[in-house]
Amino acid sequence: MAEIGNAALLIALVTAAYVAVIGIVGARRHYPELVTSARNGLIVVAGLVTVAAGALALAFLIHDFNILYVAENSNRAMPWYYVLAAFWGGQPGSLLFWAWMLTLFAALAVQLNWRSYRDLMPYVMAVLMGIEVFFLALLNFISNPFERLWQTSAGEVTAALFQPVGFFPYLPGDGQGLNPLLWDRGMMVHPPMLLMGYMSVSIPYAFAMAALLTGKLDLSWLKATRRWTLTAWGLLTIGNLLGAWWAYHVLGWGGYWGWDPVENVALMPWLAASAYLHSVIMQEKRGMLKVWNFALIILTFNLSIFGTFVVRSGVISSVHSFAQSSLGALFFAFLGVAVLFSLGALFSRLSLLRDERHLDGLLSRESGFLYNNLLLVGVVVATFLGVIFPILTEAVRNEKISVGPPYYQQVNGPLLLALMALMGIGPLLPWRRASLPALSRAFRWPLAALAVTLIGLLAGGVRSLGPLAGFAVATFVLATHLQEFYTGVRAREQATSEPPLTALVNLITRNRQRYGGYLVHLGLVMVMIGVVASSFFQISKAFTLWPGQTVNVGRYALTYDNLYQRREPGKNITFARLFIAKDGHDLGEIQPGKAFYPNYDNQPASEIVIRTTLLEDLYVVLNSWADDGTATFYIFINPMVAWLWLGGATLVCGGFIAWWPFRAAAPARAFRTATEGLTSEA
Repeated sequence: MAEIGNAALLIALVTAAYVAVIGIVGARRHYPELVTSARNGLIVVAGLVTVAAGALALAFLIHDFNILYVAENSNRAMPWYYVLAAFWGGQPGSLLFWAWMLTLFAALAVQLNWRSYRDLMPYVMAVLMGIEVFFLALLNFISNPFERLWQTSAGEVTAALFQPVGFFPYLPGDGQGLNPLLWDRGMMVHPPMLLMGYMSVSIPYAFAMAALLTGKLDLSWLKATRRWTLTAWGLLTIGNLLGAWWAYHVLGWGGYWGWDPVENVALMPWLAASAYLHSVIMQEKRGMLKVWNFALIILTFNLSIFGTFVVRSGVISSVHSFAQSSLGALFFAFLGVAVLFSLGALFSRLSLLRDERHLDGLLSRESGFLYNNLLLVGVVVATFLGVIFPILTEAVRNEKISVGPPYYQQVNGPLLLALMALMGIGPLLPWRRASLPALSRAFRWPLAALAVTLIGLLAGGVRSLGPLAGFAVATFVLATHLQEFYTGVRAREQATSEPPLTALVNLITRNRQRYGGYLVHLGLVMVMIGVVASSFFQISKAFTLWPGQTVNVGRYALTYDNLYQRREPGKNITFARLFIAKDGHDLGEIQPGKAFYPNYDNQPASEIVIRTTLLEDLYVVLNSWADDGTATFYIFINPMVAWLWLGGATLVCGGFIAWWPFRAAAPARAFRTATEGLTSEA
């Protein structure tokens, strides 16, 4: 496996470099044969990296512990699905996965767009293979996943790609195994989704660079990349949601988002991609924000590389990142080259990127998109400064000083709240300019819903500004979008005589981009409700209990029985049995515990118990115990966390609807939404 994988990676590197050069040479000198050769070479690269990835996956499955990476990240006690997931459990494997997915996406993007955007393809291939060359160089010379173990007759063991003089192949009887925190179902989907999210941003970025390099700055590059950008946005969405879910049910601290540096670097490209997806609508419909669109896709790509750099360099301390490595300087250099290349290409075409129209008013759909961009970029900048703050303080004061959640809550909180409010205002604004009578008609019901929510919260005893503002804005946005759906359904019913449910389905399917976006907004409202409720109304307690002792937390009563042990494949578990009741009604027993894994006896992983309803989660962690039978528990009641996960599913569903390529023609001019009506009146 090692020889096959090594050979495939080395040949892939040479071929990728050939593609990056020969395609542009063919385009510049008008040799279509060379461009075709570059396309064929790109497919060869995809095949070769697939062979390398397959070799590593097979090495894991057959327990080839002669390969260092396999020995470090798996053992015989692990179930086969965790063994396979160990592929991306460490640095070399995750880099190989990144490079592998890029070749597959690149080959697919080139094949699908070859005829429609032939003039852009040589430059698209050159940019994509330029990125691939960097990752393949790392895999071949710096972080190779196929390093083998060698041993002398005296027992000295070393790792090397090729057999050193005086050494012989060494095959350990078993491997080290995964870090206990990675023995989780989330490990099977969260890392690959996030890695694919980072990687897939390369496709729209390559088209943008191709447009700048060729001077073809019309709408063609936007049309070619819309679904690729939605794909990247969707993968980043799923990756971030699964990361929050993993943190919630694995780390045992009662939360799902701690503003950890690695969490932040995954959030930033998602925010930038969200801004870009909104901003391109302006160029498509009004010929505006052209520079913004190039700048945003450049920002999104470079933030993805920055995220990969932070995780793999170890330069910033995080529970998610790898140890300090030599990759940091190389990634930083590549990031610098990418930024300079991108900005150089953009500045060289600034004179050709003049907007065709200008803002006609501060209250208009155009201004709403501009405010959206400013707010999203503001959150990105604030988060970026928080992430790099330890690096800045080390450079200035020779010590790393990190900023914690309070910084992000105080800085990003108001920006995100304003962004959510704009999400409710934007759909009701007309193009060009708005009239006050039209605005008053459009906003009366959403504002009424906001007022009723505030009155209800105040009557219920809520006095904190955070939940008052958060729930009121969430209600306003919800009312705005429900009004949009209602108006659209009514218009369609009148135009086609369809039943309401049929009209709703056809409304969405015949304008997928718009109503898919509205579903994304509704998902964000649900996420906001879950975040606000769990942040401001969480109950957390710590108790040390004797067997038979009962404690009350909120409406729950928990009775500690005793400690027990059980063995499962690959781990030993010490767990506590507790009986729980709510409002006097028996809910059965729960068994929070600690799992101990081979080779990681000092790093037990929490077996957390979470009982979920729509209104709240009961979250119980066994923290420690003593020889006398006493045990210490952390107990949390987290309100409405389920709304976060349901909102996330709605987000993904809305994104998929917007992505779906089929679009039927609208059957009647009479079908109009409230915003279209506002436009005509204005």
